[in-house]
Amino acid sequence: MRALRILLIFVVILGGLFVIADRVAVNFAEDEAADRLKTTENLSATPDVSIKGFPFLTQVAGGSLDDIEVGIKDYEAAAGNGGQKIRIDDLRADMKGVEFSGDYSSATASTATGTATIAYDELLKTAKSEPTQVAPGVTANVIGLSDGGNGKIKVTVEATVLGTRLPEPVSVLSSVKVDNGTVRVHADGLPKFGGVDIAENRVRAITDFQQKIDGLPGGIKLDTVQAAPDGVEITVKGSDVRLAG
Repeated sequence: MRALRILLIFVVILGGLFVIADRVAVNFAEDEAADRLKTTENLSATPDVSIKGFPFLTQVAGGSLDDIEVGIKDYEAAAGNGGQKIRIDDLRADMKGVEFSGDYSSATASTATGTATIAYDELLKTAKSEPTQVAPGVTANVIGLSDGGNGKIKVTVEATVLGTRLPEPVSVLSSVKVDNGTVRVHADGLPKFGGVDIAENRVRAITDFQQKIDGLPGGIKLDTVQAAPDGVEITVKGSDVRLAG
């Protein structure tokens, strides 16, 4: 019994040392991965990287990691031509099946899914915020975007008729969707500007707009989008996603 007790104590001590070594190794790997991702994606701040699964060391010995979660607080994505950028907030991506090179200089995930938010004030930069003529003597421009409820965006438009600004802005509920990497906002109905009869295509030139979003981390793509209280919530997905290198 004494020998068995000593053996059990020895096994427990070894197990504890292994757990400690495993956690030290995973913390070091998370820091290294975060630094590489910051460099690869030209980020202004170091992202959060969390390597899931236990034990970590046996995953490394096998040449792949089951699950890595990445968090980027503010990401400047390409917004179409002309070098324009759009800020994406709280981008979180879950990388599955991450294979890495022998020297750990590169890592690629077989699949990735994630979520993020584009604030309304950021999306507003895409809309016609400068007064635009929609009919003789009538100009209009979008002055605000907000949550319209039930997955809709409320687009608020200000108009001027014959040099006089209408006393109250008009609003319209709009649907939002993703089409081939582009966020599209389309009014469900058309606002009236002081009773003036205006052609639909002229009104939609103000109320409807779109925003192309390219260059997300690792080559992930926009998947879905929905209006929410603080902005439009997007989901992203991808395959063979480059985490580093």
